[in-house]
Amino acid sequence: MPCTVFGGKIPAVTGLTSGALKTSMDLLVYLIFGLSYLLIASRQWRFLPIGRTAGALLGATLMVLVGALSPEESYAAVNHDTLLLLFAMMVLTASLEQADFFGWIAGRILRISGTPMKLLIFLVFLSGVLSAFLVNDAVCLFLTPVVVALCRAGKLPFAPFLIALATSSNIGSSATLVGNPQNMIIGSLSGMDFGRFLCYSGPVALLGLGVNAVLLRLMYGKSLPDRLELESTAEVKADWRKLAPPLMAAILIVACFFAGFHMGYAALAGVMALVVAQRKDAREILLRVDYSLLVFFAGLFIVVAGLATTGIADRAWAAAAPSMALNSGTGTALFALLMTAGSNLVSNVPMVLLTGPSLASLGSPEFGWVLMAFTTTIAGNLTLVGSVANLIVAEGARDAHTLGFFEYLRFGLLSTLLVMALGCGLLFWIMA
Repeated sequence: MPCTVFGGKIPAVTGLTSGALKTSMDLLVYLIFGLSYLLIASRQWRFLPIGRTAGALLGATLMVLVGALSPEESYAAVNHDTLLLLFAMMVLTASLEQADFFGWIAGRILRISGTPMKLLIFLVFLSGVLSAFLVNDAVCLFLTPVVVALCRAGKLPFAPFLIALATSSNIGSSATLVGNPQNMIIGSLSGMDFGRFLCYSGPVALLGLGVNAVLLRLMYGKSLPDRLELESTAEVKADWRKLAPPLMAAILIVACFFAGFHMGYAALAGVMALVVAQRKDAREILLRVDYSLLVFFAGLFIVVAGLATTGIADRAWAAAAPSMALNSGTGTALFALLMTAGSNLVSNVPMVLLTGPSLASLGSPEFGWVLMAFTTTIAGNLTLVGSVANLIVAEGARDAHTLGFFEYLRFGLLSTLLVMALGCGLLFWIMA
């Protein structure tokens, strides 16, 4: 059984059967995937501190080098629709941030909150709604400094507000097909209509945000002061000459989503219309795009495609599928459990890539796609390292507060269990 190395061929080793070669190749692929996952999950692994993006690229390179994938197959494994949509949404979010949109809206909320608890609740729904349409990772990137500034100005404890931002951004992002990368992939794989998906997932995400707000109140209510000290705050003034164009572009893009246009090119058309209308060099905005995140996902697509060649996902799915029929409550619960466990073991994007192609075998494919989007997203709230959004918040606030793993877990575990149970139950009642 020959294998390919960068398009060439290496003859099979004499005396080895094709089955033995397949077993050896599979073992090699497992080792490469394991190495990639360690580099991705640890951020800075002491043994090889090259970072998450380089870890995904190393895994992709090794998958091609050992012959698990040909170069052509590796190119085909990259989901270009997802990368295009993610890029365009990051440009839009950067444009809004440059126009002080996040600072302005946070300042307005601070002024009308009155009490720290009201501010915390406002933050839950602000971050949730923004993440539904502007990508949760980008929202966390730009809102974290705002939250830190508000906590400092109001002499508030950091942990409740940072945890509220991270968990609520994840929950809110489950509402739409553009809220997070795994939902973008689901939109590409399923072909679901943006508005139809929102009709099902929107109410469930809203319920999740409500549950999150109640839990935050119960857990942190007594640790917050009775009133806000506003005298040291400086509200950001809205410059509508700067703010109006990106806001109009955002509204236009969302309208195109509802109209059923190709989401990636609709978003790109909207941001390019904004660039043309502003008539100035776009390099400043383009430099704010997190290109390392785009490269990370490109590498991850290839790593997961290499793992899929072993058939491990197909075998695991075949073993679990008989118990996970989505027309029953038990099957739905088992599916949610599998998605939660898998998303925390291999991360939510690889979980979607590995299991998405087999989803139709469970019946109720539309319900399955919405349920997969919800469960893989909410699973990210379980631990501090469960989602990129959580890490962005923790890293962005590290100079003001070190958000500890167990400090986060104390809230994340309870929030994940309750939001997952109630959300899956509501989805089953609506769709199954």
